[in-house]
Amino acid sequence: MLAGVLGCFAGRFGRVEPRRAAAEFVTGLLADLEVKTCWQLAEQAGHARPDAMQRLLYRAVWDADAVRDDLRQLVADRFGGPDAVLVVDETGDLKKGTHTVGVQRQYTGTAGRIENSQVGVFLGYAGTDGHTLIDRRVYLPASWTDDRQRCKAAGVPDEVEFATKPQLAADMITAALDAGVPAGWAAADEAYGNNAAFRAGLREHRLGYVLAVSCDHLIPLDGGKVKIRADRVAADLPASAWQRRSAGAGSKGPRYYDWAWLDDVCTDADPDDGGHHSLLIRRNTTTGELAFYRCWTPKPATLAQLVRVAGIRWTVEESFQAAKGQVGLDQHQVRRWDSWHRFTTLALAALAVLAICAADEAAHDPADTGLIKLTVNEIRRLINACIIRPINDLTHRLRWSHWRRRHQARARQSHYTHRLNLELQP
Repeated sequence: MLAGVLGCFAGRFGRVEPRRAAAEFVTGLLADLEVKTCWQLAEQAGHARPDAMQRLLYRAVWDADAVRDDLRQLVADRFGGPDAVLVVDETGDLKKGTHTVGVQRQYTGTAGRIENSQVGVFLGYAGTDGHTLIDRRVYLPASWTDDRQRCKAAGVPDEVEFATKPQLAADMITAALDAGVPAGWAAADEAYGNNAAFRAGLREHRLGYVLAVSCDHLIPLDGGKVKIRADRVAADLPASAWQRRSAGAGSKGPRYYDWAWLDDVCTDADPDDGGHHSLLIRRNTTTGELAFYRCWTPKPATLAQLVRVAGIRWTVEESFQAAKGQVGLDQHQVRRWDSWHRFTTLALAALAVLAICAADEAAHDPADTGLIKLTVNEIRRLINACIIRPINDLTHRLRWSHWRRRHQARARQSHYTHRLNLELQP
C-alpha cells in the first residue's frame, strides 16, 4: 500500500529527483523517528545532507494541491459511499516567534488556552471501512492578511484574503464535492455549527448535516417566529422524550448516551429549502452533560442515522491523534506558505497509508480471532519492522504483534463488559 499511495501522485513530479525525495520523505514520516524534520528524514533516507528534503519543501517544482487531489481521490475510491461523512475541524501547533505563516497569539485546543500558535483547518472523510484526512487549509488571521508585506515575506499569494475557519471548511467541502467525492453527510463542532452561512452552504449542496451548536444557541421554533436557547429547550423535555442509543464503539466499548430528537424544528431563513430541520440533544448517562446538534437532511431521516453521524464526528479527532503521533503532522519546522502545504500534504499521504492498510487488513481478518484488528499504531510498527528497517527474525516481531493484539482484545472485552453494565443501569 505504501507503493500504491506513492504511485497515485508520482506523475505530479516532472523530475526524478523530487519524485524520489517525496517517496523518501513519506517513508521517513512512517519511520520510527522521535522527531521528523528535514534533517532527521534525510538521515533516515541515507543522505549525507538535508538539502534534498529541504529543496522538496522550498524550491522544487511541484503542486501540493494537485498531490492533494490525487490523495483525496484515492481515499474516496477506497472508503467512498453514499453515506460517507465529511468532517471538518481545526488543530493548532504551538510555535515561537512571529514569522511562521499564520502564527499569532490565538486559542488552540492543543493547549486549551490562548498561546502563540498556528492553526490549520482540516477536512476528514469517514466511510464504512475507515477514515482519514483529505484536505487542509492554514488559517491566516486578520493580523496577517491586513499586513501584505508580512504575507509576502512568508510567500502567501497576493490573491489570498482573510477567510474565517467556517469559510475555509466550506471551501474544502465544496472542492471535495465538485471533485466527485461521494458523501451524504457533514459533521462539525460548535465553531462551525453556530455559523448560519456554513449551514446554508451545506443545504445548497443538498448535503445532510449534524452540526454541534452551543448551549446558548438560539433555536428557531414555530417557523422562526420564536427563538429559544438550546439548553432551555432541553430543560422543558419530559422524561419520555429520551432514548438510550450508542453513538458507536469507543476505546472502552459502545458509547451510550441518552438522545432526544425534536423533528421539524430549527427552520433557518429559507423555509422552502425542501429539507427537514431538527434539533438533536445528547445527554451523558453518567454526568448529565448535554450537547446540542442542528440537523438537516434533504430527505426524511431516522434518529439512528443522525446519532451515527453525530458519533462519526469524533473520527477527525482520531485522525489528528494519529497524524501527530504517528506521522509527525505537528513536527514541521517550516515558515512559508508553500512549505506548510507541502509538508502537510505529504503527512496526509503517510496517514493515508496507515488508514488504508488498517481497512484492508480488517476486511481480510476473520470475524473472531481473539485479537483486536490492526490499529494504525501497530501497522506503522510492522511497516518499520518489515519494510523500512527489516530485522533478521521477523517471526519474533510478528509474535510480539500477535501477543499485543490478543492482550488488547482481552482488555477491551473487560472494558466493554464493565462499561455496558454501567451504561445499562437505570
